[in-house]
Amino acid sequence: MTDATAHEFSLTEAERALLPTPEELDHYAEHGWYLSKKLFTDEELDLLQDATDKYYEGHRDRTLPVRPPKLASWQPSDGPVQRHNDYLHYESETAGRILRKPLLGAVAALLARTEEIRVFQSTLILKPPVAGEPSNLVPWHFDKHYWQTSTSDRMLTAFIPFHDCGVENGTITMVDGSHRWRELPAGEDSSRHFAERDNSELDQLLDDNAAFNGVEVVKVPIEIPRGHVSFHHCRTYHGSGPNLAAYPRRAVSLHLQDGANEYRPWAKADGTPVVYNHDVLVRRTPDGRPDYADPEFCPPIWQGSV
Repeated sequence: MTDATAHEFSLTEAERALLPTPEELDHYAEHGWYLSKKLFTDEELDLLQDATDKYYEGHRDRTLPVRPPKLASWQPSDGPVQRHNDYLHYESETAGRILRKPLLGAVAALLARTEEIRVFQSTLILKPPVAGEPSNLVPWHFDKHYWQTSTSDRMLTAFIPFHDCGVENGTITMVDGSHRWRELPAGEDSSRHFAERDNSELDQLLDDNAAFNGVEVVKVPIEIPRGHVSFHHCRTYHGSGPNLAAYPRRAVSLHLQDGANEYRPWAKADGTPVVYNHDVLVRRTPDGRPDYADPEFCPPIWQGSV
């Protein structure tokens, strides 16, 4: 690394005290999830919420040059459903700067046991305070199913709520240790997003995979104080329940990739190719593949040893 890069990806002593301990790294390796110490200040989260308020009002610092085929892009005309908006880190300069905090990247690098972490995707999420809203229920799934064109099994997600997040407002819930399960032989199109599938189908898939592995399903709701972050492995089953609070549940799911991750071709059961949204946006590698290291869309947030 150059001196400039080394400075860009450095931590203060106070930040180093917020890194996971060896015992916590072992916990992540065994259980597939980790609740951090306070990585974001109240001021940073206030700025993030303000930036996303403006985002919902229509402000963009820049827009995607091409609309990907399966872009999550809630608009006011969609009504009071759960909102999902991809590429927040690209379209909002303020949000992108906060989400690229080196401390967050350093924590992810330790968990993934890598020396480079890049953004893979960012999704702005809002669960409206409507107890019976069906879209607020996120069924059991794991993220790697939707990232079949990625070579890495070290990818992970940082779930960043803007406020205290608990069972009442539908916090993220992990299926403990499920990242270590053997998966049932694929016979269906697992690359279809959970929003395109029936919840009962995904519930059954979870139960079938647990039975296949001879284990019980242990569900762990993650109580997240403001400023703390929940991380989970790309193969950890997770979901979330209804928002029973009187205010929206607001968060960003920041999907992260290790430095070794790259594009690979992947086909569905019927032979048609799987396409991730990046594939129509990012630059190409010398051999013509989509480049998942394109800094425009997949910027680094940590490089070097921690």
